[in-house]
Amino acid sequence: MMLSRSCISLLELASADMLNFPQTPRSLPRVITTPGIISEAEDGNMTDQDSDTPEPRQKKIIVANFLPLNSYKDAESGKWNFSLDEDALVLQMKDGISSNSDIVYVGSLKVDVPATEQDEVAQELLENFNCVPTFLPPELHKNYYHGFCKQYLWPLFHYMLPMCPEYGNRFDRLLWQDYVSANKLFAYKVMEVLNPSDDYVWIHDYHLMVVPTFLRRRFKKIKLGFFLHSPFPSSEIYRTLPVRDDILRALLNTDLVGFQTFDYARHFLSCCSRMLGLNYESKRGYIGLDYFGRTVYIKILPAGIHMGRLESSLNHPSSSLKAKEIQEQFRGKRMILGVDDMDIFKGISLKLLAMEQLLQQHAALRGQVVLVQIVNPARSSGRNEEEVRRETCTAAERINRTFGFPGYQPVVLIDRPMEIYEKTAYYALAECCIVNAVRDGMNLIPYMYVVCRQGTSKMDEALGISSESSSHTSMLVVSEFIGCSPSLSGAVRVNPWDISGVADALNSALTMPAVERQMRHEKHYKYISSHDVGYWAHSFLQDLERACKDHDSKRCWGIGFGMCFRILSLSPNFRKLSIDAIASSYKRMKRRAIFLDYDGTLVPQASIIKTPSPEVISVLNTLCADPNNTVFIVSGRGRSSLSDWFSDCQNLGIAAEHGYFLRCNCGSEWEAGPLDEGFEWKKIVEPIMELYTQTTDGSYVEPNKESSLVWHYQDADPDFGSFQAKELMDHLESVLANEPVAVKKGQHIVEVKPQGVTKGLVAEKILSMLINDGKSPEFVLCIGDDRSDEDMFESISNVASNSSLAAAPEIFSCTVGQKPSKARYYLDDTVEVMTLLQSLSASGSKPQHRPDALVYFDKAE
Repeated sequence: MMLSRSCISLLELASADMLNFPQTPRSLPRVITTPGIISEAEDGNMTDQDSDTPEPRQKKIIVANFLPLNSYKDAESGKWNFSLDEDALVLQMKDGISSNSDIVYVGSLKVDVPATEQDEVAQELLENFNCVPTFLPPELHKNYYHGFCKQYLWPLFHYMLPMCPEYGNRFDRLLWQDYVSANKLFAYKVMEVLNPSDDYVWIHDYHLMVVPTFLRRRFKKIKLGFFLHSPFPSSEIYRTLPVRDDILRALLNTDLVGFQTFDYARHFLSCCSRMLGLNYESKRGYIGLDYFGRTVYIKILPAGIHMGRLESSLNHPSSSLKAKEIQEQFRGKRMILGVDDMDIFKGISLKLLAMEQLLQQHAALRGQVVLVQIVNPARSSGRNEEEVRRETCTAAERINRTFGFPGYQPVVLIDRPMEIYEKTAYYALAECCIVNAVRDGMNLIPYMYVVCRQGTSKMDEALGISSESSSHTSMLVVSEFIGCSPSLSGAVRVNPWDISGVADALNSALTMPAVERQMRHEKHYKYISSHDVGYWAHSFLQDLERACKDHDSKRCWGIGFGMCFRILSLSPNFRKLSIDAIASSYKRMKRRAIFLDYDGTLVPQASIIKTPSPEVISVLNTLCADPNNTVFIVSGRGRSSLSDWFSDCQNLGIAAEHGYFLRCNCGSEWEAGPLDEGFEWKKIVEPIMELYTQTTDGSYVEPNKESSLVWHYQDADPDFGSFQAKELMDHLESVLANEPVAVKKGQHIVEVKPQGVTKGLVAEKILSMLINDGKSPEFVLCIGDDRSDEDMFESISNVASNSSLAAAPEIFSCTVGQKPSKARYYLDDTVEVMTLLQSLSASGSKPQHRPDALVYFDKAE
């Protein structure tokens, strides 16, 4: 079986003419095997004997449910016959891929191949077509494709909830397992031809949404993109999916996720925010999601059509002959064209009702207007498709019976497979094209219609149109619920459910002046011809390369089990803080400075009870009692709260409100920063924050703050809270432009505070005090979890480069949680922080007098 073959053995099947792949073993991907250690294989080091090995050609591996092939078995000879499917989008994409890259297609065939013939077929397809077939057992393919994909996932993504069995299939865990199993087989086929250090993998559509997880698990730094051709539903619909998190996490295992429209991308981002708690932002025009140290980029670009394929079809002699036949058949009539698959979301019956109403309201059009409805074969079978077909036929018969007469049939229903040359003939002759889907992905029918209406010299000649005097026109009536609608600004957009509105739109299209129809056509043609399938593919792959450019500069760990697997990607110098290593250094040093955060560090960020536990008080007192330590808490909270909470810690230093208020121990007075005329700016900020609090459920203004004002929205709706926070920041920045304050955004907060007040500055101040007193620290520990702590990490690191110090201290900067940070180390959570502090307190000196080194805690963010 091909599934069991290695990457090398499969490549040996390729001919040099077609693939030109080197027959050499590939280096292992750079993956962390043990935290802190990179093996030679991971570093990509080559031995002397490999130095003359030719570099492998980069491949673009295109993964789709079906290969771009036509397949059939000759009944007499018993031989398989294969040919390229020129209409397949994944094949047409090659126009946008550099000739310096090889293209390999991975997918399944539309026919069943017996197990005994699979190896032979696979070898032929790889040698002759660069195709790697995924052979799915018939029962697995049925459950995966016709079961989970078509009967559950596809309706759900088109906003159809299975409220009862009569209106859709309920979620079936066994079908989901078959979906995962099929995706796993596709992933294995990709692995067989993948060179992970050079190749790019592009996965297509909802059939293969969990393939990224299997590939990322095997190759941590694989260059991986995904494009969704169907709609992505709003969070209210998507959240009903029982395996919603599994699919989201799988998509986030890619480097770039592409969508047809901004709406679909927005829905995906909203789901990531609401269900996984992820934040996203625009970075120089690119939307990025921060996910465990990796940035997953979002691409918004509708797919295009292959201009050359359509023009070739228009120039085909069969197309010209068919066009003459159609022209004669509908001579004296004005043709409206519809081309749709036979499924419940294409709105064919709604279109027919609109046509019926058009003829009722405008008697002059009877005998003049004909709706030609071409019905493509359904991609799946079931009760829904049968109902749509029956309803369509019934409506067409009723309209023809009511408004038809000898020589005139208002609705012509063509329900049979049709070659592309025949379709192009209908496109070229239709005065108006209507796409009335109630929900759809891209739908390239309007694009093809516009290009065919532009015509070619051969088609114009066949139709008797003078190329010198002809002015090409086209009119589009498109549903506002299809993916191509935003890109067709000259089309008449309709709500397909509004029958009267669609009828009026058709009448408007038929009665529009020729000059306006020509202008709309030219606008559409200019866009479609410049944004073809080659442009789409090139743009996506260009962004995929940009998204992957930092792969080799990061170290990667795989974490999580099953479908929850994801990659933690961090700086090469970033590692977990070892308790044994720091305890050894702690014992050796006589003067120590330790900096720690409070909220999110000593107390969980999500904890309702914010007061310090007895364990926290105990460990702080022990550290403070050590004669070699000076302990501080640097917090964003007010000094009154901190004084009450830590009244039992006599030797504890506190820096409140990010260091604006500072005291060295419980018995000393608070030192305050320079006051600015009584904080007059608060009179401006307070009513604004109060307004946003009233209009944002779950938000509040933090009380008891003297030097700053903080608006919290952690308990608000994630999307609305983020939106309101951005609006609040813009509002405050505009009204405080001339005030000596800074407006900052933190973790679910917006804060206004005096300029120059940061945790970094207060850390520098405290260290300077120690240095000036002749107690320059030999050991510095700083632990925090928030964005505000990053200033503290940076300031403490600057101490090591201070030339005035006789000897640089040993510095341990540590963030809580595995995430990108200026800190050199991390601990997983508050439990590990407490374990570390208890270990240090147990290994310190016996308490004698006031500490000489500094332990620094931050409380609130």
